[in-house]
Amino acid sequence: MSTYNFNIKKPLSVYYVLILLCCLGLGTQSMAAQNTNFTEYTGEVLDADSKKALVFATLTVDNTNVTTITNSEGQFSLKVPNEFKGNSLTIAFLGYKTKQLNIADLQPEKNKIFMEEFVMALSEAQIDAPNDAEALVKETLDKKGSNYLDENTVMTAFYRETIKKRRTNVSLSEAVVNVYKTPYSSNRTDALELYKARKSTDYSKLDTVALKLQGGPFNTLFVDMVKYPKYIFTPETLNYYDFSFDTSTRVNDQLIYVIDFKQKPEIIDPLYEGKLYIDAENKILTSAIYSLNITDKRLASQMFVRKKPKNAEVWPTEVSYRVDYREKNGKWYYGYSNVLLEFKVNWDKRLFNSVYSMSCEMAVTDWEQNLTNAIPRSKDRMKSSIILSDEALGFADPDFWGEYNIIEPEKSIESAIRKIQRQLRRGKIDNGAAAAR
Repeated sequence: MSTYNFNIKKPLSVYYVLILLCCLGLGTQSMAAQNTNFTEYTGEVLDADSKKALVFATLTVDNTNVTTITNSEGQFSLKVPNEFKGNSLTIAFLGYKTKQLNIADLQPEKNKIFMEEFVMALSEAQIDAPNDAEALVKETLDKKGSNYLDENTVMTAFYRETIKKRRTNVSLSEAVVNVYKTPYSSNRTDALELYKARKSTDYSKLDTVALKLQGGPFNTLFVDMVKYPKYIFTPETLNYYDFSFDTSTRVNDQLIYVIDFKQKPEIIDPLYEGKLYIDAENKILTSAIYSLNITDKRLASQMFVRKKPKNAEVWPTEVSYRVDYREKNGKWYYGYSNVLLEFKVNWDKRLFNSVYSMSCEMAVTDWEQNLTNAIPRSKDRMKSSIILSDEALGFADPDFWGEYNIIEPEKSIESAIRKIQRQLRRGKIDNGAAAAR
């Protein structure tokens, strides 16, 4: 059997692990809330029968672009402008019946929203699907100009990146960014502008190795495969995958085809495998969950490691992605994405490996049409090579984000913030004592 080796853009090529042998200094920053013309609601979204948390459920204030999602524990925090408190709230989750609630009926805290799983009738489960899964994927990507936002928009998005050593959180960065989104029919790259950011890192937990994620919010933005198919599906690279139909499902009461894809066995370069969720009626990609083939440790290391200590071997053990799209008035747009990179560091003359994971996620929480087609000046735009700077004080400021919607922190992250703050305070005290001597 013949094999093929081809050149395509490296998967999300801005995504690197930087491993340095020095610890970097910490700055401080504090911002106050812009206003309090909103009401905040918190709670969790659960399966009605099992009471299991529903991860990445979408909550949208009807007739607005205000949106948030649940975190990995099913919890949410939603800030609703007071002018929309009389609206309804729509909750949607893949494979579940869409639910609507009156915002006025919500409590400020501890809301429990139960979702009922959609049970597909046998006739629907056996509904005739197109015969050619690959042709359906091509048709879906070709219709992006008519099915997705075809106007310039400005999106407000919340971004979070986390570094863990095994199960211990050691670094947390968060930011609010403005995304100047170009039409899906355009080949122009979206522009990013940093609005607010904060970061805490406990370098004492990193074995004297400072881990840096290069690319920042661009890592998640480029997972928008409808806007940036060059990173995964192009007319050329589609031929390097096998596509097949899986069992259909529903989202927002719409029938969804589920398509499995994986690279053909004769392809030797690392590609992807995963699932595509395509609206059956309108041929729209509503979600995608996939991972990179990293069986070749050498190639995988070259793709994701920019710098490393000479006495260490570093390679990723998992690289996975997710992107979800949302709909308003018949048009779809990028709503949420996440990236997970897990890797091992094998040190010379050490008995055990170090295991780290770096994850990042971004959720669009509001957007409006960019009527003037304005974009930030070049000096104000974020670069794809950005590394978010160390800013610790913001985590002690409860009003840091003001009116902006964020993804509710996980309990483990909240605990990590407190531990990191204590470590940073102890470090400052020790440095002050040393200076006094």
